[in-house]
Amino acid sequence: MTGRYNVAMPKPTKALIPKESRLTEQRNPASKNLDRMTAREIIELMNREDRKVATTVGKEIPAIAKAVDAMVAGIRKGGRLIYVGAGSSGRMAVLDAAECQPTFGTPPELVQALIAGGGRAITQAVEGAEDDVRRAEHELRARRLTRNDVVVGVTASGTTPYVLAALKFARGRGATTVAITSNPRMPVARLAKIAIATEVGPEVLTGSTRMKAGTAQKMVLNMLSTAVMARLGHVYENLMIDVVLTNAKVAKRALRILAEASGKSVSAAEHALRAAGHNMRVALVMLKMGIKEQEAKRRLTLAKGDLRRALGE
Repeated sequence: MTGRYNVAMPKPTKALIPKESRLTEQRNPASKNLDRMTAREIIELMNREDRKVATTVGKEIPAIAKAVDAMVAGIRKGGRLIYVGAGSSGRMAVLDAAECQPTFGTPPELVQALIAGGGRAITQAVEGAEDDVRRAEHELRARRLTRNDVVVGVTASGTTPYVLAALKFARGRGATTVAITSNPRMPVARLAKIAIATEVGPEVLTGSTRMKAGTAQKMVLNMLSTAVMARLGHVYENLMIDVVLTNAKVAKRALRILAEASGKSVSAAEHALRAAGHNMRVALVMLKMGIKEQEAKRRLTLAKGDLRRALGE
């Protein structure tokens, strides 16, 4: 018997269906009549369930902070941050990795994401991809993992073979392993050095972990990448000082950032940014210290890129 994606289905059994041990796969009593609810009732129910997510994520702050410290330490030693996931979890990971380069001005290889099934899986389901353990090992082997790398397995169920294989391989290479899951008592938590387990409970739509579990994953990924980049000095105060000027909207944002950070006018910020070759760090030092481009660059070089130190702060 085969399903929509030609995946072999288990043979029927007369035995009673065993209780599902994964919380995300259990039925939510509050939504058992989902198909009979009005649109407003469905939305109100989802809203009530979603309110639980932030509280649940809050309980994992110690583990999240521990993961951030490990990531910062690894990157400072030349390591990379590599997310691994499948399905909606993999798509969350891809999204977070893709945002780091334009937001924080980091090289593309610093934060990477591997999704089961490759690029095609970002927009559509790829048959059997999450079960391909050899592909997970192959893709990590091709990246020549080192002890300084941090590999983050993102899997709501905690049982995805592709993710488990990746973490097992990473552990064998001495890399730091982190798990983001909604089921703490599953294999992924045992494979990871640091486990971030957001127990969001059963979904409104049974088993659809793109919902509460996906929201929790997005929140955790936001925390990880933002805190890591802040600790690495890719922000000034709470401003995106390394944002990449890829379009007119971002270019205007850059001028507002420089004006806000320096206390100067937007026109002064525009002049400094142009003189600095569109390097926001150089422009900010010029504006705050009232110096020329070359002196600003010299100060940044002496400070090894540390903006606060270059500014004498």
